[in-house]
Amino acid sequence: MSYQAGSYDVIVIGAGHAGCEAGLAAARMGARTLMITINLDMVAFMPCNPSVGGPAKGIVVREIDALGGEMGKNIDKTHIQMRMLNTGKGPAVRALRAQADKFAYQHEMKKTLENESNLTLLQGMVERLIVEDGVCKGVITQTGAEYEAKTVVITTGTFLRGEIILGELKYSSGPNNQQPSVRLSEHLEELGFDLVRFKTGTPPRVHSQTIDYSKTEIQPGDEVPRAFSFETTKYITDQLPCWLTYTSERTHQIIDQNLHRSPMYSGMIKGTGPRYCPSIEDKVVRFNDKPRHQIFLEPEGRNTHEVYVQGLSTSLPEDVQHKILASIPGLEKVQLMRAGYAIEYDAIVPTQLWPTLETKKITNLYTAGQINGTSGYEEAAGQGMMAGINAGRRSLGQEEVILSRSDAYIGVLIDDLVTKGTNEPYRLLTSRAEYRLLLRHDNADLRLTETGYKIGLINEKRYRSFQIKKQAVENEKKRLASIIIKPTESVQEIIRSVGGSELKDGIKGIDLLKRPEMQYQHISLIIPAEEIVDADVAEQVEIQVKYEGYIEKSLQQVDKLKKMENKKIPEDIDYDAISSLASEARQKLKEVRPLSVAQASRISGVNPADVSILLVYIEQGKIAKISNQ
Repeated sequence: MSYQAGSYDVIVIGAGHAGCEAGLAAARMGARTLMITINLDMVAFMPCNPSVGGPAKGIVVREIDALGGEMGKNIDKTHIQMRMLNTGKGPAVRALRAQADKFAYQHEMKKTLENESNLTLLQGMVERLIVEDGVCKGVITQTGAEYEAKTVVITTGTFLRGEIILGELKYSSGPNNQQPSVRLSEHLEELGFDLVRFKTGTPPRVHSQTIDYSKTEIQPGDEVPRAFSFETTKYITDQLPCWLTYTSERTHQIIDQNLHRSPMYSGMIKGTGPRYCPSIEDKVVRFNDKPRHQIFLEPEGRNTHEVYVQGLSTSLPEDVQHKILASIPGLEKVQLMRAGYAIEYDAIVPTQLWPTLETKKITNLYTAGQINGTSGYEEAAGQGMMAGINAGRRSLGQEEVILSRSDAYIGVLIDDLVTKGTNEPYRLLTSRAEYRLLLRHDNADLRLTETGYKIGLINEKRYRSFQIKKQAVENEKKRLASIIIKPTESVQEIIRSVGGSELKDGIKGIDLLKRPEMQYQHISLIIPAEEIVDADVAEQVEIQVKYEGYIEKSLQQVDKLKKMENKKIPEDIDYDAISSLASEARQKLKEVRPLSVAQASRISGVNPADVSILLVYIEQGKIAKISNQ
């Protein structure tokens, strides 16, 4: 028997990294939001690696923060180590990565959710959606409770029909031995959604006091205080180190000798795993010419002895895992606390989604996170942010928000998913972003704070602070452009000290900064500003000046793209009536139903000739309408 249990604007199913951002975004915009999760003790839990950020992913966290999200703030309050990666490379690939205290992270996030006045947390298992005439109107839980809603967001992660595989052992489970969600997965199939089976894995955890750290290399955090959030002012300085070791020849022998017992090679695992995060057995087989692989030993928190063995993801039997660990320098006598395992789960084919992350089959139903075929906490949180924004705005009768590929890595992520789909767990990489010089760690606020403010997620105080910074950058660039630096001896001495060639004549400050060897700090010694220039303003000035030519070229490319994005494709277009289209292009266009010519051009199987034909039909008004019959 079911019963009416309540009515909300937005219901979020799941409270992982996608669910947390979705629930908070919707609630903070003014939508009455209910978040239902299987276990309230597992809110924002990190079932795999205890870290946030990294290449491309760290920029996503900055973008979430610039829009008014929570992940950046939460990791700033709870990390045990922070490092800026790729500092020796250009600004387009620099990214922040933090080791998390995974228990502090989830407790802090749960506290934030509980303190949000417009958000209600509920422990329960959603088994069905309430769907009437193709419109989602609520959910029904395992206990028969019916909750009405104007919009629903599904963020079930790897719980849908989850199965854990460890050697010859296989059983129904969500991550970390949590209860899986089986009935909801079956219900989505009943509703007509295409699901795929994906797989991910996790490495063993070991006891820190049984590690011989003298045989490993220390990996400390940065001495310079770092933060993901643009609002963070208090920094954690007592950081914990990680440690680096390597697999050995003996490790590889053990794996080779036991491949017949690996679920990956025995046929027990049917799901497709992530190419860019392979298991150790997969690495040994695929890269058999490599004598060793990196293994990072990462503490899981300040108040636990559990250490995450990064790089040793495996589903080999437990007895084999013991042997593998003992073959690694520093881990010869290590105590295994939790064995590594693989998990298979259902994911929705993401080409069934609009760029807003609303499903095409059912109106007012959104999906976000690993259910959409992605891997990683950051990718999940970025999708959750956008799904929560759009579900919230739809429920409030407001226009939805779509980030383009030139706006954010989040835009690249969502466009890749809904336009191209994915045949393996999708991971963001800097190489996926054609405008990566524009989508940097340092300028996420300049790109997205305006949007966050317009939709009500950035408050007045933060917005004023942002405007002051933006103006300060422009003022300093104008100042440098207005001052001529003369070749005095003191100036020449500073230039010589950094290996530069001496001035032969006067030069504008901004032109001297363009020299590769000159940094803003050198220019400020020669022509100091009247007031102290904040470090983030100085960084922005230096990057914008030094990379001006490259940035300008990227912006020109973006302008061309926007012209294509502005060429909208009518929703009722009949691709079957466009006889000149190649059959593969017609099939793909009917499946994805792109909203613009630019999106159509990015679909795999749609070539430039097909795009040209489509343009002609649209521009000449030769659109064949879908028959009402």
